[in-house]
Amino acid sequence: MNPGIAQLQPYPFEKLAALKAGCEPPRTLEPIALYIGEPRHPTPSLITEALIAHLHGLAVYPSTRGLPALRQAIADWLTGRFALPAGSLDPERQILPVNGTREALFAIAQAVVDPSRAPLVLMPNPFYQIYEGAALLAGAQPHFLPCLPENGFFPDFASVDAATWDRCRLLYLCSPANPSGAVLDLDSLSRLIELAQAHDFVIASDECYAELYLDESTPPPGLLQAAAALGNTQFTGCICFHSLSKRSNAPGLRSGFVAGDARLIEQFYAYRTYHGCAMPLPTQHASLAAWSDEAHVRANRALYREKFAAVVELLAPVLPVEAPAAGFYLWPRTPIPDTDFVRRLFAEQNVTLLPGSFLSRPHNGQDPGANRVRIALVPPLDECVEAAWRIRRFVEGL
Repeated sequence: MNPGIAQLQPYPFEKLAALKAGCEPPRTLEPIALYIGEPRHPTPSLITEALIAHLHGLAVYPSTRGLPALRQAIADWLTGRFALPAGSLDPERQILPVNGTREALFAIAQAVVDPSRAPLVLMPNPFYQIYEGAALLAGAQPHFLPCLPENGFFPDFASVDAATWDRCRLLYLCSPANPSGAVLDLDSLSRLIELAQAHDFVIASDECYAELYLDESTPPPGLLQAAAALGNTQFTGCICFHSLSKRSNAPGLRSGFVAGDARLIEQFYAYRTYHGCAMPLPTQHASLAAWSDEAHVRANRALYREKFAAVVELLAPVLPVEAPAAGFYLWPRTPIPDTDFVRRLFAEQNVTLLPGSFLSRPHNGQDPGANRVRIALVPPLDECVEAAWRIRRFVEGL
């Protein structure tokens, strides 16, 4: 067996199920789940109608590169959204559709990491656990960069020494961040691109929450945007990942894309032809419809904005909580250990959150996820408000 498999940790939701085992919440309270980042707003009809209209495409093997029209729609969206120079993205050479960014974020490590070079894969801590598993199964050592409040919930990249950067083959970024919602600015992204060029590593930028932001006038910047601002219009060493799951409330569609450095995309394409994960044609047509429309995305942001306003107002008197710049999570510190908080809240109020320590790893004597909880504001407004009242009553009773 691949020795990396033995190093894989249980997924956070497995740990959560074990933590809740044996608890009997009040039967008079309906369960409310705020632990998983699964959007629960309706999937827009333009997506479902396009999917249904092209079901006959199930009779055809899809190509790994995807429909030219889909890649062109993605290139147009990226160019407009991130103010890229006109024509700087070649849909033929710099874009690939993927079956959700989860599989692509995992697969990129398998494609770009050379295990014979004692490689490191750097990642934020807390993090999306796929990054760690991808590193281990690619034969690399995960290297965790703590995301602390004093650094705006991003790693202190300036404290990483040159020897570590020299061993780095891949840096995972997540901006807007899961779980904090923090956003990296263009200057920070630019400095990382310069580091990648100096030390010859690849930046994989997970931008799956980039379309969920509170201020309509300030959309989060992206990696390709920073590269173009530096004059790196070939996007050398840069690859970004986007998804329709959060943006368009279509997690079951399993649709996203990767874009960036043509050399990396070509090698990733070669890997994927063996990986066997071409996107079905009906999914491609539904994705084309989604990337070609912004009205449903703006409406989606408005729904989250309303929920943040209501829930923060209710929780602020009892928890140190504030609305993030982006994403759909709250990331407050807890007055008791995070695992105790989550287990007792479930047992007493039938509300399920995710302990922050299930999203992080202890490193150099600190655990940046400990004594925090992730609260996913994905249910409808009334459910989120009811959950906030229950959390508030629980905290007041501690």
